[in-house]
Amino acid sequence: MSKRDFYEVLGVGKNASADEIKKAYRSLARKYHPDVNKAADAEDKFKEAKEAYDVLSDDQKRSTYDRFGHVDPNQGMGGANFGGGDMGGFGDLFDMFFGGGGQRRNPNAPQRGNDLQYTMQIEFKEAVFGKETDIHIPRTETCDKCHGSGAKTGTKPETCSVCKGSGQQEVVQNTAFGRIVNRRVCSACNGQGKIIRDKCGNCHGSGQVKKQRTIHVKIPAGVDEGAQLRISGEGEAGVRGGPSGDLYVVIRVKPHDFFEREGEDIYCEIPLTFAQAALGDEIEIPTLTEKVKLKVPAGTQTDTYFRLKGKGVPRLRGYGQGDQHVKVVVVTPTNLNEDQKDLLREFSRTNAENTSEQHQTLFERMKKAFLGD
Repeated sequence: MSKRDFYEVLGVGKNASADEIKKAYRSLARKYHPDVNKAADAEDKFKEAKEAYDVLSDDQKRSTYDRFGHVDPNQGMGGANFGGGDMGGFGDLFDMFFGGGGQRRNPNAPQRGNDLQYTMQIEFKEAVFGKETDIHIPRTETCDKCHGSGAKTGTKPETCSVCKGSGQQEVVQNTAFGRIVNRRVCSACNGQGKIIRDKCGNCHGSGQVKKQRTIHVKIPAGVDEGAQLRISGEGEAGVRGGPSGDLYVVIRVKPHDFFEREGEDIYCEIPLTFAQAALGDEIEIPTLTEKVKLKVPAGTQTDTYFRLKGKGVPRLRGYGQGDQHVKVVVVTPTNLNEDQKDLLREFSRTNAENTSEQHQTLFERMKKAFLGD
């Protein structure tokens, strides 16, 4: 039976790069490996892909194959095929494609602890000016009885005799297509590489215990909603002498009844009477720290903003503070008595000429906008 073209076997073109050939072969190896695929023809397809890869992955063999095909010119017309020799070099094939082939993790190596997150809700002004407080968090810590070894006092863990401390067992299979080495988690030590004969009574062999930890937190002035404060080394304890993780404190800020915040600036609304807006006035404005005087000029319209420089939030990463922006809202009077109504009617009568002029000016502007005059 004639052999299929090696490029056809791998499903690549004759100009395929080395990476494309390797990728195609790995895909076929995973698909047809006898330990994975139990179909009757899986083993033959696997061997066919292996033979094609052996030739096309070697620059010299590939060049010869491109010129002479399946016939080896060094052996005349005997028809010796490329890549059909000993497959023992493929002994670690299963490792290579199913999780092996790289440097294995040392089960006894130190391991960093997990990070923790704590959500803290604070008042509006606490976010502005900062605060210091204590928080209480549950976390794992190294057992102070066995110092993290998990073994009873006076004893120590033993190196696993099955895996010799590697945490893995090797199962070797000699098959018709080569030597297969399959590595799996050691069943004797569960991948730890060590066995604890006498476990610590405090941590029951884990080397860690749960504790309530009190941590002093300094919240800087100017933090805002959603800010995260990182406290190094206050997370979960590390394993086998590894460093502890970190604690992240997430800030949630309660809304204020009067102030609103945008970045480093503060906003608020102040009501004005009709008389104050028309005649002008000096009013008292509350800020984050004190009350200040604000001069409102005569004729101020509703929704006018005034700026109080430097009365905002301290800049978290820099100098100075933001500003406070005061929006004035003219309040329409209600429940007027007759004397007040008479005064307004008199005002309306004396102001009629000026109002008519204002209306006429507005009409002219609208006319120009619509007619283009």
